[in-house]
Amino acid sequence: MSNAEHLKNLGSQNTKYEYDNPDASQFETFPYVEYSGIDQVVGFKTDEFTSLCPKTGQPDFASIDIVYVPDKLGVESKSLKLYLFRFRNHGGFHEDCVNKIANDLVSVLNPKYLRVIGDFTKRGGIAIKPVSEYVRDGFDKSDLVAQYDIYRFERQ
Repeated sequence: MSNAEHLKNLGSQNTKYEYDNPDASQFETFPYVEYSGIDQVVGFKTDEFTSLCPKTGQPDFASIDIVYVPDKLGVESKSLKLYLFRFRNHGGFHEDCVNKIANDLVSVLNPKYLRVIGDFTKRGGIAIKPVSEYVRDGFDKSDLVAQYDIYRFERQ
């Protein structure tokens, strides 16, 4: 069996889009063992994240940046997209949404490193930009992640 045969969403013509109840079980993963011994930074960015204010029900819009260093598993990008869509009707404060994304990814991937940044559109004149970061004990992210950040910001 190849690393991709178990993936259900990728390439499917029957994708079901759901807009509530984001849950870690929705992630599809693939083995990262081919690359063991090589640390690699993987980044995802979307400018189309939406959620709802839990108090007013007003929509909130954000860019979400996800950066991680895999260990044994990688997350398949379409399953990540479908997971993020599920926040559309999810009521949560900005910080809660970003923490949930980070916690759910860590629970499934057990990465060496993970960071999620939410850059939410201003509401009432204030922009909220929560950051959740996970660093596995013993992993030194300093050079690898710093080089990724420099490259990413120079290319914008």
